[in-house]
Amino acid sequence: MGLGDSWAGVDEVGRGCLFGPVFAAAVVLDAAAAIELASLGVTDSKTLTARRRQRLLPFIQASALAWGVGQASAREIDAHGIRAATELAMLRALQRLPQPVPPVRVDGVLPLRLWTGPQTCLVRGDQLDGAIAAASIVAKQARDALMDRLDHRWPAYGLAAHKGYGTERHRQALAEHGPCPLHRLSFLRSWRQGGDHSRSRRTTDESPAPAAGPLGP
Repeated sequence: MGLGDSWAGVDEVGRGCLFGPVFAAAVVLDAAAAIELASLGVTDSKTLTARRRQRLLPFIQASALAWGVGQASAREIDAHGIRAATELAMLRALQRLPQPVPPVRVDGVLPLRLWTGPQTCLVRGDQLDGAIAAASIVAKQARDALMDRLDHRWPAYGLAAHKGYGTERHRQALAEHGPCPLHRLSFLRSWRQGGDHSRSRRTTDESPAPAAGPLGP
């Protein structure tokens, strides 16, 4: 299927977690697919229940011209900072799309550094743009599925319930058991010092660009 008259929406999930990777998804839609998905209720994943997201996911995958998921590990977050790691996840998602990638719309205010193709930043894009909204659901479902699997490996932390966010239960488990190998140690240091990593939207940030060559179509 051709990618003419289409665009790629990119969004992330898990930016504010204390545990595990940050995920991103890229979804390519044309106008007809965007209208169809909007009629089915595709919007910002944070406003949808888990059951609703699960029901919408197959419609997104069937309607999209292409889609891809990328992630950056907890160690990459600790090494490079959350902005650079989020960009790595987004770039990896875009790399999974057929080439050349159509114009990219990125949720938030910060452009994807190292991406050489056309891109537009869209504030509240997960509410305003169908492809970004679809990407938010794809990324959320992929990351939540990983958290459910990892809950069996580290059951003491309750990952299936809170998906790695800094809930009271998670904090109590950390106080009792300490971190496991997939906790973000830089976030834990900030948390103990009173920092806040709960915001999921990308805002101004001075962390350096990811250490990778320029990527684009």
